[in-house]
Amino acid sequence: METKNVMIVGVGGQGSLLASKLLGRLLLGRGYDIKVSEVHGMSQRGGSVVTYVRFGEKVYSPVIDKGQADYIVSFELLEAARWTEYLKPGGKIIVNTQQINPMPVIIGAAEYPEDLAGKMRSAGIDLDAIDALSLAEAAGNAKAVNLVLMGRLSRYFDIPEEEWMAAIEASVPAKFLELNKKAFALGVNA
Repeated sequence: METKNVMIVGVGGQGSLLASKLLGRLLLGRGYDIKVSEVHGMSQRGGSVVTYVRFGEKVYSPVIDKGQADYIVSFELLEAARWTEYLKPGGKIIVNTQQINPMPVIIGAAEYPEDLAGKMRSAGIDLDAIDALSLAEAAGNAKAVNLVLMGRLSRYFDIPEEEWMAAIEASVPAKFLELNKKAFALGVNA
């Protein structure tokens, strides 16, 4: 099996680390060789972050180069746009339609770009855009955006739901388990 590459991008504090650990645990359980990078970027709340998850028969490095990502899972629209050059031809971006203003926008030095989803689609990018924040809130907590997006990603993997649930159970504290399972299901079915 050829190596597959998933980038998880977002803003610090959104739960990208849990998402990458869950995905890594799931794929390791399937017998793949896995490399998961550390979170790169400003992991303090508000900074741009990226995590790489690579899996296959034998993986030698956790780093994904430009044009190699099979999937980019983005917690925010502008972050999806920042990383499009990493998407391989035929790859897919799964994006939360939420907009989080970066510091230049907050201080008035720039404006948030308009119609980013439309611009990415016009550039030929295969985009699966969902309102993951509303779905997370419907599940019971806005912080469950990460599980909504993992649920959406699961639609593109030929892995039984029971295995995803087992990975969630192994990754999430018991007191948040039902909420996270609900968020995952909402992402699958959105």
